Amino acid sequence: MVDVSELIRVADHRARVAALVGVMPVVEPPLADCLGLVLARDLVAPIALPPFDNSAMDGYAVRAADVAAVPVTLPVAQDIPAGRAHVSPLEPGTAHRIMTGAPVPAGADAVVQVEWTDAGTSAVRVDRAVAAGQNVRRAADDVAPGSVVLAAGAGLGPAQLGLAAALGFGALPVRRRPRVLVLSTGSELVGPGAPLEPGQIYESNGVMLAAAVREAGGEAELLRFVPDDVGRFHEAVGPRLGSFDLLLTSGGVSAGAYEVVKDALSGRGVEFTRVAMQPGGPQGAGRYRGVAVATLPGNPVSAQVSFEVFVRPALRAAMGFARVARPTAVARLSSPIGSPAGRTQFRRGAYDPVSGRVVTPVGGPGSHLLSALAVSDCLIEVPEDVTELAGGAEVTVHMLHGG
Repeated sequence: MVDVSELIRVADHRARVAALVGVMPVVEPPLADCLGLVLARDLVAPIALPPFDNSAMDGYAVRAADVAAVPVTLPVAQDIPAGRAHVSPLEPGTAHRIMTGAPVPAGADAVVQVEWTDAGTSAVRVDRAVAAGQNVRRAADDVAPGSVVLAAGAGLGPAQLGLAAALGFGALPVRRRPRVLVLSTGSELVGPGAPLEPGQIYESNGVMLAAAVREAGGEAELLRFVPDDVGRFHEAVGPRLGSFDLLLTSGGVSAGAYEVVKDALSGRGVEFTRVAMQPGGPQGAGRYRGVAVATLPGNPVSAQVSFEVFVRPALRAAMGFARVARPTAVARLSSPIGSPAGRTQFRRGAYDPVSGRVVTPVGGPGSHLLSALAVSDCLIEVPEDVTELAGGAEVTVHMLHGG
């Protein structure tokens, strides 16, 4: 029986892992490769948006005073399609046919949309008056040149990349993605498609954790399958480390007789401990050959919950995100649950924000119940000093999406 007084707290181990993975260096990849990254420096607009006065409608550029009394017919002096570089000024008493986005000619102060006319090409009858400035997008109405359009630390999604493209940027200064070597250990593991011999199981942690790294924004390379042999471990891992920012392992960290990760890395810069949480008590963190290491338990739910609690925030911080935690909510339990004394428990749950913010526990607390995790959308946090929660009790839930 483990003495809970000897366990370290969840927050302490989270801080320890975060301190190992430093902030990533600044790189400038092409704009198309910046999705999901974080801007490293303020983005200053080199031009105005729009860069010139342009039409908000397909129609006719006019002087508002010339169409104040309608109906009125005006000669059409010029066609102005979008992209035309040289546009003649508009003379009084005339109109230019103009397309959406095309430059508004000097002398015009409004655009009559085509639906308010007879759509003439040599002459146009205008049936409705317009006010000065109507249907005209003024230069710099959106962005003034020299202004900061995105501050350092901004996450880059589709809208942010669209803005950068509109300003003429082909690359952006960003924090690069952390490179993570994901390692699954265990002589019992086999790959998909192979027949299972007695005592063997299909490897799942590596696939799951590599996907979790990518979902968090990092780059993952999966190394499998390393048997429970210390020498083979060092042969497989050692030569690869120089290309990575983090070595992430699952399995081999508990108190059994064949704990290869613990045996291989103990005394080599990695400290193994037990955290006051369920699932995911056995943990390790440190540096091996100068590379950050986080070692997770082997049971699949323990591994994934540990990633969410400890590793994902560290990766997000390394990329420069100001908010590194998943979104949380306060919800009411649909049914009672129990929790071990002295440990923070993370139960799988299904959150319903519509029906009064209710969360329903999914499956039991067992760390092998992967199917329950696969259909959950949140983790229910039970504080370490709580052993029983009644139905209707309020709890904090950590979403497994967003953030």
